[in-house]
Amino acid sequence: MKYKLLSVLLVVCVSFAHAQNNDSESQVDVFSPITTGAAFLTVGADARQGGMGDTGGATAPDENSQFWNPSKYAFINGVGGASISYVPWLRKIVSDIDLVSLTGFYKIKDVQTIAASFRFFSIGNVLIKKDQDDPGYNVKPYDLAVDVSYSRILTKGFSMGVAMRFVWSDLTGGHSVDGNYLQPGWSIAADISGYYYKDVDFAWGKGKGAFGFNISNIGKKIEYGDYRSAAFMPTQLKLGGSFRMPFDQYNGMSLNVDINKMLVPARPIYNPDVETEEEYNKRLDDYYKMDPITGIGRSFADMPDNSKFDFGYKLKQLTFSLGLEYDYRNMVFVRMGYFNESQISGNRKYLTFGAGFHYNVFEIDIAYDLAVAKQNPLDQTLKFTIGFNMAGLKKIASNDVNDGDL
Repeated sequence: MKYKLLSVLLVVCVSFAHAQNNDSESQVDVFSPITTGAAFLTVGADARQGGMGDTGGATAPDENSQFWNPSKYAFINGVGGASISYVPWLRKIVSDIDLVSLTGFYKIKDVQTIAASFRFFSIGNVLIKKDQDDPGYNVKPYDLAVDVSYSRILTKGFSMGVAMRFVWSDLTGGHSVDGNYLQPGWSIAADISGYYYKDVDFAWGKGKGAFGFNISNIGKKIEYGDYRSAAFMPTQLKLGGSFRMPFDQYNGMSLNVDINKMLVPARPIYNPDVETEEEYNKRLDDYYKMDPITGIGRSFADMPDNSKFDFGYKLKQLTFSLGLEYDYRNMVFVRMGYFNESQISGNRKYLTFGAGFHYNVFEIDIAYDLAVAKQNPLDQTLKFTIGFNMAGLKKIASNDVNDGDL
């Protein structure tokens, strides 16, 4: 039983690291984040979108679209490409939590694209003690996910995509005591996405407007023991908009906006003003037994303290992000953005800055987060991405390379 409780605690800790508290006020009134298992699936690893406030629902397609909106791959330039991203996570708190992401795509036809990615989240060394006098032992929990996607152009300017994902979560790092081994949790999940863009002609160049959506991580709960140790997958709805305005033949700027909604019910909070302890325990048990599809529906109307529905409270569960990207000849990029989350949902508020250099085959991007909320562990987070595009290799091989070609 102690190990089951440990599993639940670690799930909550990972989720709370993603949506952190900044004070010790009442959780009912101030802090009631939605907790999930495999919370690393909500963390964008690539530096391009990371430099634009973590916007990616409708940004221009690139090698890292798998995480943000797989349907964008249908319109990506090039035959194929790949990237690797690295994030030293929560460095203001610990020094051994890392997120690594590998992503690649390949166009099988002009209107169809397949892609795959691998994500590994190392939670570092965790000291486990049975009691105060126990010297304890170190474990190395980790999460990983492998997914594949297929996207297709359906009509002019519109595409849709689907993705399948396998998630593995080992919260004890393979450790066993007295022959007892806590089985890792696992899940299978799916994404459904869409992307639409339209060219906009200006006298001095061609712009583009775009809209995208992605419902990600629709899947079974992750279980580490009995049903009370199960955690919802981080199912999320992302809506994005983007508009690129050219300044002249060589310079342009894009404005990108994302809105995100977790499609997961909030864990019940005991409210003695409206319910008895027995009624609360019944609500809590129903929460543990709730299936994921029912949970998606409940996420739009549930109130964690069993009070009357409050539309303003539900709005506070949304996160908003805004990003700007300046490009010169589609080679040199400068980015900035802002991410906002309400205090009750986690209080993540940070500015982002980024830069990139893309030329022929190679692409290098870097992003930096600067928190504007007090005591935010995401402050000063760096993201690094290196990618390559197969189209550039073909151009080099054919000696058909011009300045500004990707």
